[in-house]
Amino acid sequence: MSVKEDIRAQIIGALAGAKFPIESPEVLLAAFPNGAETTCKSGTVELKAGDAGKVLKADDFPFKSAEDVAEVIVTRAGL
Repeated sequence: MSVKEDIRAQIIGALAGAKFPIESPEVLLAAFPNGAETTCKSGTVELKAGDAGKVLKADDFPFKSAEDVAEVIVTRAGL
């Protein structure tokens, strides 16, 4: 599994209990188990939910699924 696929899967797993649609960055961060400190790791790559928030834009919202969130984050993070 590539780093991108691994991080993507971890984001989806972390948001398994989230209620969608998610309308704002604040609600998205609150949906992660440890909020902004939720960390996904793969090899030497480490990505915190709070850091991921920096790559999101207002027009990304609302998110309809964990898969949508994961795809936007890993793409914009350059993984």
